[in-house]
Amino acid sequence: ISFFQVYVIQVSVGNYQWTVKHRYSDFHDLHEKLVSEKKIDKNLLPPKKIIGKNSKSLVEKRQKELEVYLQTLLVKFPITAPKVLSHFLHFHLYVS
Repeated sequence: ISFFQVYVIQVSVGNYQWTVKHRYSDFHDLHEKLVSEKKIDKNLLPPKKIIGKNSKSLVEKRQKELEVYLQTLLVKFPITAPKVLSHFLHFHLYVS
């Protein structure tokens, strides 16, 4: 049986708040694209951990780190988020 962790991350932009759900591998893929396309710091994403990766404390810690990661990206792109980031954050569901 294959088990993977899905992180539920609270996102805030201005007065808007919503949640996104992604696996760590989704964050990694997003990060790789942003590093190559937008030259963001490759060390910004919390590192992948193998040992104890599904322990409750590690999951909670990583969830907070991933939330900070997304908020940091939103600060770096205050006017227009890159398309890959917009899609990852589901902006297309909230644009009126």
